[in-house]
Amino acid sequence: MSEAANPNAGFTEVGDRHRFDEAALADWMARTIPDFAGPLDVHQFKGGQSNPTYRLSTPGRNYVLRRKPPGQLAEGAHAIEREARILNALGTVDFPVPHVHGLCEDPSVIGTSFYVMDLVEGRIFWDATLPDIAAEDRPAYFAAMAETLARLHQIDYRAIGLEDYGRPDGYVARQVKRWTRQYQADIPEAGPETNLEALIAWLPEHMPTESAPSIVHGDFRIDNMIFHPTEPRIVAVLDWELSTIGEPIADFAYNMMMYRIPPTMLTGLVGADLKALHLPSEADYVDIYRARRALDAVPDLDFYVAFNLFRLAAIFHGIKARIARGTASSAHARDMIATLPIISEIALQQARQARP
Repeated sequence: MSEAANPNAGFTEVGDRHRFDEAALADWMARTIPDFAGPLDVHQFKGGQSNPTYRLSTPGRNYVLRRKPPGQLAEGAHAIEREARILNALGTVDFPVPHVHGLCEDPSVIGTSFYVMDLVEGRIFWDATLPDIAAEDRPAYFAAMAETLARLHQIDYRAIGLEDYGRPDGYVARQVKRWTRQYQADIPEAGPETNLEALIAWLPEHMPTESAPSIVHGDFRIDNMIFHPTEPRIVAVLDWELSTIGEPIADFAYNMMMYRIPPTMLTGLVGADLKALHLPSEADYVDIYRARRALDAVPDLDFYVAFNLFRLAAIFHGIKARIARGTASSAHARDMIATLPIISEIALQQARQARP
């Protein structure tokens, strides 16, 4: 899907629900960012299902603002403070993330907590078949994805001050419990989902042995990164809301599951002629990641794909509940939740494939 065809691409005028005092923001930026100079022009990015995101334009420089949404919020959700923290930490080891200029936890400024970071120029691809890239160049873009994620998983999180960013053991079990609780909390507004109920019963009984913990992104897919304007190189990884310390193979499986989902779900590749498109096969893609991390194998991928699809289905179920509460932050949230039954069905298929 091209940027022009993707409903989440680009930006628009700020919607009524997400407007704020722009003069108060400009005052805060003038106090916080040494080289800030107005006037300030604010637009809202069309994407950002959880945390509303804005383009801040000035004559000399452009920025991005991420904020908590207004209204009733689920406990522990929309933790933009964690996003700002991990972006700052990763910046110290030159991992490709935007520079954060400041975090504001005072709701009196624009109504909710927020942070401001650099706007990184480059390309965002909404279609994993990369139709706008020459066929012979496409493998290098896939290699950049796998290698960047492998690099993330090799960072010593303790050395960059993230030793308390998450509990290193039992990540998948905790995630299953967390999203089970979240799903159950959303049932009164969003209703039950039969396939999710089945996965909630299956997943705890089939947990694989954990590998060494690392930083995990939690939502590492091609449209959550910015590529260099002309090169197959990632210049910024975005959307760190689900990041923590946990199981790196689970994090890789989330990225790799594009090979197992249709294009109607996020950036799926099922049905694409990979050979004709000159894209790496799933096995070749796994091998790029494995080699970059010097692993003998990448185990339990079927289980971890099932787990990630369960988590994704629970998130979409939560979006369904936010629509009912009136706090969904994207006009296209209804399109996303239409895929919920498909996601949960594919998750069950992966579970059966992992361990009958």
